[in-house]
Amino acid sequence: MTMTQAVEPLPGPTADAAVSVRDLTVTFDSDAGQVVALEQVTVDIPAGGLVTMLGPSGCGKSTLLRAIADLVEPSAGAITVLGKSTSEARQARDFGFVFQDATLLPWRSALDNVRLPLEVGGKASTVEAAGRPEDLLKLVGLTGRESALPHELSGGMRQRVAIARALICRPRVLLMDEPFGALDEITRDKLNEELLRIWQETGTTIIFVTHSIPEAAFLGQKVLVLAAHPGRVRELVTVELPHPRKLSMRDTVEFIEVTAHLRALLESC
Repeated sequence: MTMTQAVEPLPGPTADAAVSVRDLTVTFDSDAGQVVALEQVTVDIPAGGLVTMLGPSGCGKSTLLRAIADLVEPSAGAITVLGKSTSEARQARDFGFVFQDATLLPWRSALDNVRLPLEVGGKASTVEAAGRPEDLLKLVGLTGRESALPHELSGGMRQRVAIARALICRPRVLLMDEPFGALDEITRDKLNEELLRIWQETGTTIIFVTHSIPEAAFLGQKVLVLAAHPGRVRELVTVELPHPRKLSMRDTVEFIEVTAHLRALLESC
């Protein structure tokens, strides 16, 4: 059976969307005047899905992620997360955020870094409502490294701790802003496979920003391609490749067809 990628029209509001973005515009003031970072962005992220976001530098990928996380205020339009406003979703801890830098506290062990959100949020006594830090470190493949300090861990291991920390309150949506961008290719590939495993085991909705075309195609059920100046939706592409996905899939004709299509979209942005 031949598998190809399908280009979808922009979806309307759907009942099963974890995140709905409608006519979102974000502007910033600068010394040169007003800058339009995003313009009339409309897209739905399906519940339980893994959507990657791809686009040239300056197209607003990180801005869109931060707007969903209630870290950037929209200038126009609306965003809902699980049917709530972004502010309500943030207060309910409906989403977790993983940045490019793991941002671990250097004096705390891996286990204590994972536990930190429970302490900050006053939920240390209700760990059972979230997840045991030990279990989450096991989930990300760090059993036996619970007592290690950040400087004793590799870059890939630190990112695993950051993912475990983001999952500690069992967020229904996980936002990831180029979390593997600073890692070497071998480590990055390994974490790509690990992330797919974690996604399948937890059922968490994931929105993943990347500059890498192969990474976007390998991870994503859908790839949201943004154009720049101003940032806007170029296309939403469904990647019709089977799961579970293995790195060897990248050598197949079907995968190369997907990446070629994505590359053509970026070149036309």
